[in-house]
Amino acid sequence: MINLLLRRGALLLLGFVLVVPLGARAEVVKDLYTGQAPVTDRSQEELARAAREALSQVLVKVSGSTEVLSLPGIPAALRGAVSQAQQFSYARTDNPEEPLAARFEFSQRWVSGLLSEAGAPLWTANRPSVLLWLVQDSPEGRQFVNRETAPDLVRQLEADFRARGVPLRFPLFDLADAAALSPQQAWSLGEVALRQASSRYRSDDILAGRLSELSGGQWLGDWAYFSDQDRLDRSASPESREAFLSAGAALVAETMAARYAVAAGTAPASGTAMTVSNVRSYADYAAIVSWLEGLEPVEQARVEHIGGDRLQLRLSAQADASQLASLIQLNKRLVPAAAPGATGELRYQWQSR
Repeated sequence: MINLLLRRGALLLLGFVLVVPLGARAEVVKDLYTGQAPVTDRSQEELARAAREALSQVLVKVSGSTEVLSLPGIPAALRGAVSQAQQFSYARTDNPEEPLAARFEFSQRWVSGLLSEAGAPLWTANRPSVLLWLVQDSPEGRQFVNRETAPDLVRQLEADFRARGVPLRFPLFDLADAAALSPQQAWSLGEVALRQASSRYRSDDILAGRLSELSGGQWLGDWAYFSDQDRLDRSASPESREAFLSAGAALVAETMAARYAVAAGTAPASGTAMTVSNVRSYADYAAIVSWLEGLEPVEQARVEHIGGDRLQLRLSAQADASQLASLIQLNKRLVPAAAPGATGELRYQWQSR
C-alpha cells in the first residue's frame, strides 16, 4: 500500500511542490541575491555605483568570502552590474545621513554562472544558524550584549551577519540561561560551559566573544567559534568596535563556506546515487525529495526505485558525493547510515518524528 501511495505521489509531485517541515538545523537565507546601497540622488551615475555595491554584497553572500571580488572576471561584471539587475527600486531608510537607497535583485542563474566561471565556490541558501554569546566589559561590569544592554551593538551584529548571509540567533537571556551561564563564565570562553548553556537551543554552531574598551577609545576582544567538531579562536589587536564585530561575522561565514560551499565542475556526469531507508509514507517521501531539490547544487532528485521502506534516488547536481554529504548533514532527519561507498553512493536513514 505504501509503495502504491509513493508511486502515485511521485506523479503528483510533477504538478506541485509539497512543503513539509523537516526540523532541520539549517535555515533558508532570504534575499541572498538582493543587495542595497545608499544613493545621494536618482542620477544614472549614482544608480550604476549603487548597483556595483549591491552586486558586491550578493557575491560575498553567495560565496562566503570577500576574496571573490578580486577573482578574474568579477571586476568587469561589477562595472556592468546595473545592466544585469533583474529589477531595482528606491527605498527610504531610517538613516538621516543616507535617507535614500537603491535595492537591486540579480538572477540566481546569472550569479551562479558568474561565480562558476571565476572559479569561486557556491554556498547554498540552506545555512546553519549561529548562536552568539558576547560579553562586554563596561563601567557597570561585565554583562551580556543583548537588545536591552547594548542595542547599538546588536543592530550592527545583525547587519554584519546579514551581509554575510549567516542566520544569527541570540540566547533568550532568561532565568534558565542565567542559571546555566554567567557573564564571568562566558568571559573565559570555556568550551564546556558554553556548549552546555547552548544545548537548549540545539545549535551546533556557537560564537562566543568578549570585548573591552581601552582608555584611548580603542577596543580589545577575542572570538571563539565552536562548530560540531572544531574550535577556532581569533584575537583582535586594538581596533574599532565596528571592525571587531565584523571580524566575528567574517570568522563564522568563511569557516562555514569552507565547509559547505561547492566548487563547480566536480560532479560525476552520471549523478550521485542516494538510498534512504525507513521511508514509510508519502509525506516522508515528499519531504525528502522537495528538500533535496531545494538545495541550489541539486538540479533533480530522480526516483529510481521504491522497495519496502527503501527509497533509491539519483541526484543530478553540480557537486560530488562528499560535497553533497556535507550539505545533507544540515538536515537532522537524514541520518547517515554509513560512509559513502566505493561507488560514491550516499546512504541515509530517515528519522521519523
